[in-house]
Amino acid sequence: MHLDDHFAQQVHEEFTADRMAALGLPLGVNLVAIVRHARVAVKRTETRDRRLAWLFAGWGAALLLAMYGLGSGSSVVAAAGGCGILVVLGTAWWLVHQAESEARAAALAVRDTGSKPGDLAPPAPQEVEDQLRELKRANVMPYTAAAERTNPFVGSGRKIKEAVWQPIDISAPAHAPGGGKLTITPFDAVDLHTYVAREMEKVAGLEGLRAQNRLYVLGTHVQRVGPELLPEPAGRPRARIPTQLVQAGLVHPGAGMRTYLSLERVGEGGRVIVSMYLRARLQHPSLSWEVAAFAIPPVSSRYNRVDYLPLDGFERWWSLVRFATRQTWPALRGALRRNHRRGSERSQKARDLEKWRKEIGKRHAVYDYGAVDSLRERVASWDALGHSDRTDSQDFLHRLQQGVLIATERFLKDHNVDTSSFDKAQQVINTQTYNFSGDITGPSNFGNNGQVTAYGQGPLPSGAPGNAGGQP
Repeated sequence: MHLDDHFAQQVHEEFTADRMAALGLPLGVNLVAIVRHARVAVKRTETRDRRLAWLFAGWGAALLLAMYGLGSGSSVVAAAGGCGILVVLGTAWWLVHQAESEARAAALAVRDTGSKPGDLAPPAPQEVEDQLRELKRANVMPYTAAAERTNPFVGSGRKIKEAVWQPIDISAPAHAPGGGKLTITPFDAVDLHTYVAREMEKVAGLEGLRAQNRLYVLGTHVQRVGPELLPEPAGRPRARIPTQLVQAGLVHPGAGMRTYLSLERVGEGGRVIVSMYLRARLQHPSLSWEVAAFAIPPVSSRYNRVDYLPLDGFERWWSLVRFATRQTWPALRGALRRNHRRGSERSQKARDLEKWRKEIGKRHAVYDYGAVDSLRERVASWDALGHSDRTDSQDFLHRLQQGVLIATERFLKDHNVDTSSFDKAQQVINTQTYNFSGDITGPSNFGNNGQVTAYGQGPLPSGAPGNAGGQP
């Protein structure tokens, strides 16, 4: 935020400006802290540019004065103009130096602080922070219509796996201990989702796993959900809705409205984020799981500038001097253009929003309220994915898959369902693998223009990597 003016401006506009589209999930990101520091960075940059714009006007006046003096033969006037130019350039140099010094100090303070970097910046408006905190606990996610054909889980990263697991027969009652058959306890998909969500952290062995049901809604269908999701047609969708609506999307899924059990695990230091989305397809007499797995790699190295800043002494002083000397003239010359561009972009966005709101109010136009991506996904880079990141992520996904299977089996047994069909299906499901860049000891499966190859349902091909003993 503090070391990249353009990025800070983007984040500030995205999370604090007026908008109608939903925001992507804050996976592994403290949005409140980020937005607070973005506001500080933007305020510092805009203050610097306003002052530089006035200085540029002064520089122009001093230049004209010097040229007039030279043309008229008045050395006094020419000297006054020349002194004015030097004063303007010196003042501009100091403004650039001071702004960069403050930015670096703020960035280093954030890096070196403890667990609450948000406390180092003043709060954003209460309404903004309330929305960001609500988004952290989102149980509904509108997704853009452009993602309907490929991936409704916008902002979750790259798809690693997508499958519908082997159907399980749930019509046969389990055997009673003394002989005979037990009576099956009736259940529905909501019961199964709730049980798996409650048990996953324990059975998967993944501390800090976040599990919850979430309704995914096509952006153009948001208004159909009702005022609980969209209080005002010209406003922004809410991030939390009544639980009954979320459950309704599971029991009675419709076009563009489906509820998934979202399992999200953030790796050490937030380097890798793994998500698994499940939906129980319960149609008697069988049950199957729809499964999709995603991963977000580490943050791109271009955002690690703070780790290479000189900390103190001559090196820090000389670095700031070189920066200010190199950037003063471009910053001074472009100040008016940057100020105009920021104002023009804000005005254009405001006009576009006003136009859409009129279309919605007068003509009942259909607006796409869906989110496009997430901040964490945008700053990620697969080039930064290391060996330990791959193995950790594969471990997360295997644990999630095994946890779902264990929880499902326990649920069926608790409801007196015979699990022999489940046992057979589990043998097939367990042959599925999640490869990020190929097996560690085998040939690479990472190709096809960066797409990850994952083996599908059923036994692996003969000689395929990871097919040791038919287990992942």
